[in-house]
Amino acid sequence: MNSPRSELAASPCVLTMVSVMGVGLALGCGVYTPATSTADAPSHPSTLRVKTVTVSPRPWHTTVRSQGGLVADEAAVVGAKLAGRVASVAVDVGDFVHQGDALARLEDQEPRLLVAQAEAQLAQACAAIGVTPEVPLDKLDKTQAPPVKQEHAVLREAQANLERTKQLQAQNAVTAADMEQRLAAVSVAEARYASALNAVEEKIALIGVRRAELALAKENLTHTAIVAPFDGLIQARQAAPGSYVRVGDPVATLVRTDPLRYRGSVPERHAMRIQTGQKVIVSLEGEAEPIAARISRISPALDEASRALTFEADLPNPHGRLRTGLFAEAEIVIDANAQTLAVPESAVTEFAGVEKVWLVKDGTAVEQAVQSGRRDHGWVEIIDGLAAGNTVLKNAHQGRAGPVVLATDEAAVGSE
Repeated sequence: MNSPRSELAASPCVLTMVSVMGVGLALGCGVYTPATSTADAPSHPSTLRVKTVTVSPRPWHTTVRSQGGLVADEAAVVGAKLAGRVASVAVDVGDFVHQGDALARLEDQEPRLLVAQAEAQLAQACAAIGVTPEVPLDKLDKTQAPPVKQEHAVLREAQANLERTKQLQAQNAVTAADMEQRLAAVSVAEARYASALNAVEEKIALIGVRRAELALAKENLTHTAIVAPFDGLIQARQAAPGSYVRVGDPVATLVRTDPLRYRGSVPERHAMRIQTGQKVIVSLEGEAEPIAARISRISPALDEASRALTFEADLPNPHGRLRTGLFAEAEIVIDANAQTLAVPESAVTEFAGVEKVWLVKDGTAVEQAVQSGRRDHGWVEIIDGLAAGNTVLKNAHQGRAGPVVLATDEAAVGSE
């Protein structure tokens, strides 16, 4: 029979064994889970319900890309036609002016005095022949000029005296010396009459000169007002009141911005394909919608430095929203009837620089590498990798290798 001390000595071993068994039971009940057999896993991927699109030719305009900018339809540096001091400037940068509006005015005291001087000289020339400055030169009758009428009267008197002398000579009542005197008087009168006619001709010519001088003086007076040659906007102001300008010195720079001109260029290899009237689609930074126009002008020669051909297209700008100098890109439609293979942009995916689509063959989707071209309104041109009649997934991001069926509900895209 064991003593109580020996039973106490054996109790630690018994407790240790019980603890180990308890841990084992706990692990068996709460942690351990038997592995699922691989025979229970599905043997093939589930069928994917997708939407597809058939690859087919579609209208795809052949275009040539161009870069350029917007320039004013007309631009003029308006200068002074007359030297003088600037009295006032009526415009500033950004102002809109109509044709004929005054941009600036010069001091006009001296031009007004020159007009008055020319008027006085014209009146003097007209008074010499007894006419008014308003009488047209082509209606002047030089025989009615006072000097001419005077000499004509003298001539008639000399001729009358000669006739009486001839009658008296027939009666032997005058001497030969008297006859010679009468003949000489007629000759002198005829010469003086011709001289009077020539003097009137000279006066008439002088009147023409004085009228031209008066017109020139009045024209110079009008030039004291520097006016806009066309409707447009002031791009720069180069003169201020009090400054002295010489003939030709700039006063303001005027530009016409409606329409604007898109001025671009194309490489030499496309130069022979550009023609007036071709459609141009111009895209501007910050503009959501491109602007359609037509080629209106083409340079007759290529730029020797860049080997590029310059062309222009007119863009409507009725409200002045577009600005000159804006950078723009354009596409010139070379062939409006061209076609190409294209798929929706959503059908193409890219990974590591490789573009792919999910090609559907015999109800199974497989990856197919493609080479894309231009993109236009949600479509992508396929240059290589697909043929007409191929079927691809409309949404490449939903694709995976395996069987597919066509979705009957547009919102139902998933796996069965």
